Amino acid sequence: MVRKTYADIDLSQALALVKKPDAVLVDVREVWEFDEFNEGGINIPLAEIREKRALVAPYQTIVVICTNGVRSKVAAMDYCRVPEWADKQIFHVKGGIIESE
Repeated sequence: MVRKTYADIDLSQALALVKKPDAVLVDVREVWEFDEFNEGGINIPLAEIREKRALVAPYQTIVVICTNGVRSKVAAMDYCRVPEWADKQIFHVKGGIIESE
């Protein structure tokens, strides 16, 4: 069995990708972090990504982001394990939001 993987992209690539109607940016930081500053998209804290998969399921392209890339990498790996999502494109913003500063 081939294991699905995600692709690393930078923030500018992520922001270009999520302009497509079938794409979503998922920010996995805590609510207070998202409220303080964000790049758009939807906020689903890492601890809630499994219970809130239905929010992401309609999209073909999923881009995951956090502050420095650690939490978003965990989320991207988790999304790759969803058998029903084998046809989805999953991306991880390497370096996270702080990479853009």
